[in-house]
Order: sequence, then C-alpha cells, then structure tokens
Amino acid sequence: MLSTRQVLPATRSSLTHKFTIDGFEGYLTIGLHADGRPGEIFIKMSKEGSMISGMCQAFCRAFSLALQYGLTVDEAVVRFKGMRFEPMGHTTNPEIPEALSVVDYVARFLDLHFSQQRAR
Repeated sequence: MLSTRQVLPATRSSLTHKFTIDGFEGYLTIGLHADGRPGEIFIKMSKEGSMISGMCQAFCRAFSLALQYGLTVDEAVVRFKGMRFEPMGHTTNPEIPEALSVVDYVARFLDLHFSQQRAR
C-alpha cells in the first residue's frame, strides 16, 4: 500500500538550531507542518563543498521524504540515533554534550524536541 505524501505548504514555520561537533559548525533547520510536526530537515555545514556537506544534503532529502510519507520522529530516532562516523565528539549543546556523528546529533535533537514518546 502506497502512502500519500504530505508536502509542506510553500510558506511554513521552522526552527533553526546552530550546533558544533568537534569544531565542525552547522545549522539544522526543521520545517514544520501546521500541527508542529517536522516535515523536512536541512543541514548546512560550514565546510561548503566538502564530502560531509554533500552527505548531509543527501541524508536530509531522504529523511524529509520519509517524514512526508509517514515516518514518525520516534521511528527515525530509533534508526538514526547511535550512528557513528566523523565528525564526532564534543558539541556546544549542553543537552547533547557528545555526538557520535551529525546523524546521531540530529536524531538526538529531534528526540529531545519532537518525540511523542517523551510527551507521554
């Protein structure tokens, strides 16, 4: 059974969060549906044109499409939290003092701010 894609409107609310992992600076932007659910993510890394920047763009496109086709934040957190690759290490976020990767950081940020499991 094919799900229906829930595309965000042309103008939408969003949350932008600045982060640093092991000296790599980035910005996470989360586009929100009218009900406050995440519907897309963008990661802008300071090292434009780098492999990490390109991989982040690819991850964001796939992740955003998955959210729009019904992947829940809680399901995403289970799948992406704990992924380990460079850059990893100390962050500038006291709520997430260490990250195993950019993907791990994003999953943990979403878990803290959008998880339905935490709301219960």
